[in-house]
Amino acid sequence: MLILLAVIFAVHIIGIVLLLVATIDNAWWMTQNVSTDVWFRWVQQGGVWNHTDLPSGTSYPQVGVWAQPVSLAPPAEYLQAVQACSVLACIFSILGVFVFVAQLFTLEKGQRFTISGVFQFIACLCIMVAASIYTDRFHLNENGWYGHSFILAWISFGLTFISSIIYFVLRKKTA
Repeated sequence: MLILLAVIFAVHIIGIVLLLVATIDNAWWMTQNVSTDVWFRWVQQGGVWNHTDLPSGTSYPQVGVWAQPVSLAPPAEYLQAVQACSVLACIFSILGVFVFVAQLFTLEKGQRFTISGVFQFIACLCIMVAASIYTDRFHLNENGWYGHSFILAWISFGLTFISSIIYFVLRKKTA
C-alpha cells in the first residue's frame, strides 16, 4: 500500500509540474520566427528573441464595443478563458496534493481520497477546457504548429484524469 501511495504521489507531482510548464512556458503555438503562449508572443529578429504583446487581429482580437461590427475573430474573452482555466488547473492540482497529504493523517478509511480525487478531476476539466478552446478558436488560418507547452497541457490532462480516477478507485479499496 505504501508503494502505491508513493506512485500516486509521484504521478500527482508530475502532473503539477507539467501543468505549471504548460501554463508558464512560451510554446503553445510556433512558427519559424514566432513563439506564442497564452500570455505573450516572442518574435525572433536578428537571432534574438524579443518579447511582444499578443497581437490584435484575427488570432488575438481585443475586446470591442458592442456598437462595432461583429467580426469572425474570436473575442478576447476566449483568451481570458484559456488563461483562467490554465491557472485554475494549476491551483486545483496543487491544492489536491496538499489535501492528499492531509487526508492520509486525518480522515478515516473509506473517505480518505475523495476530496483529492475531486480536486484532480476539477483540474483535469480546467486544463481540458483551456486546451480545447485554444485548439478551436486560435491560429485557425495561420501556418505553424502547436508547441511543446500545448502538448504538455494535453498530457497533463491525461495525468490529472488518471490520478483522479486512481483516487476514487483507491477510496473504494480502502473502504
